[in-house]
Amino acid sequence: VPMVAPGNVQVHVINSTLAKVHWDPVPLKTVRGHLQGYKIYYWKVQSLSRRSRRHVEKKILTFRGNKTFGMLPGLEPYSSYKLNVRVVNGKGEGPASPDKAFRTPEGVPSSPSFLKITNPTLDSLTLEWGSPTHPNGVLTSYTLKFQPINNTHELGPLVEIRIPANESSLILKNLNYSTRYKFYFNAQTSVGSGSQITEEAVTIMDE
Repeated sequence: VPMVAPGNVQVHVINSTLAKVHWDPVPLKTVRGHLQGYKIYYWKVQSLSRRSRRHVEKKILTFRGNKTFGMLPGLEPYSSYKLNVRVVNGKGEGPASPDKAFRTPEGVPSSPSFLKITNPTLDSLTLEWGSPTHPNGVLTSYTLKFQPINNTHELGPLVEIRIPANESSLILKNLNYSTRYKFYFNAQTSVGSGSQITEEAVTIMDE
């Protein structure tokens, strides 16, 4: 098997899900056989928004030939990772380079996990929601937009409310009675808005 590990491993984080890895090629005489390529072993150490550590699953990408760089796609935003690089010949893999740590920046969050509308009265509705399953960063706020829908399914004026990230419910007051409303709800990190969840509900006709 090859005798030495690739040197000077560098990681350039391109965005929240993609990184580029560079290394110096090993001297050909240390390959001790036919150079087939290089392998990058990489694994997520932890998510920076959730402190839970789960089973570490190592992933492997193979780059054929005498490459000196490779792309790592499909990374999770706002996470810490480690990687190492090995050279491969027909017999197997050489030793691993020293582990290199890197972090991915924040991304936009997934949609809120649920939006539930309860307690209809003549002029109010209660909204409850769950935080995104994948915050992909530090949540900064939620945005609620809503508008009335009339009997011919035309949409009325859109109202927008910004809600602090630590809230999980809201009572909407001063609504029209016996009116159907459509709600659009999403979460934000400093990078931007995640995908929205929609729901409809009706205020009651009379007490």
